[in-house]
Amino acid sequence: MPTTSTLIAFAAVCVGMVLTPGPNMMYLVSRSLSQGPMAGVISLGGVLLGFVFYVLCTALGFTALLVTVPLAYDVLRFGGAIYLGWLAWQSLKPGGRSPFEVHALPYDPPRKLFAMGLLTNLLNPKVAMLYLSLVPQFLDTTRGDVFAQSIVLGGVHICVSFAGNLMFAVSAGALSAFLARRPMWLLVQRWLMGLVLGGLAVRMAMESRR
Repeated sequence: MPTTSTLIAFAAVCVGMVLTPGPNMMYLVSRSLSQGPMAGVISLGGVLLGFVFYVLCTALGFTALLVTVPLAYDVLRFGGAIYLGWLAWQSLKPGGRSPFEVHALPYDPPRKLFAMGLLTNLLNPKVAMLYLSLVPQFLDTTRGDVFAQSIVLGGVHICVSFAGNLMFAVSAGALSAFLARRPMWLLVQRWLMGLVLGGLAVRMAMESRR
């Protein structure tokens, strides 16, 4: 099983990932602003199910491949770094948008909200890169079964994502109104998220294979 220090370090990285803008955050915030916090919470249920899918896929196959084949690991690691760098640029470039500057969405029933949350997560490259490139960096073959370690780390990510995204879904309206009245805060938020993404991209590119 992962050590306590490993779990804390991984949880800290997960917090950084949750706080960075991406399709999941955009969808949850948009849905909460358009249809109310409960719609955002229902959509979050679908997002969490998508995380479970990625955890199982990683634990059942991809993780073992990355641990045993250095080239596959490096390809995905650099691919993840490039993608995170692209997200950073989307936030920092002139004319970039904050995730709290959203368009209104039509009303949808709970079943569709859940399904759209699931689909948004399954088609989110950031999540795929997280599980395929980041999780293996926290695996240690000397600490026991890799499958069990992957499940534990995946569980940590799901818990952190649930807490963070629930906060965004419930407080989206208040945060959007606050930022809309303070354009400078929108700019600060964009740059903060862009710098966090850029830092994660550099970290992923520089991280050596365990």
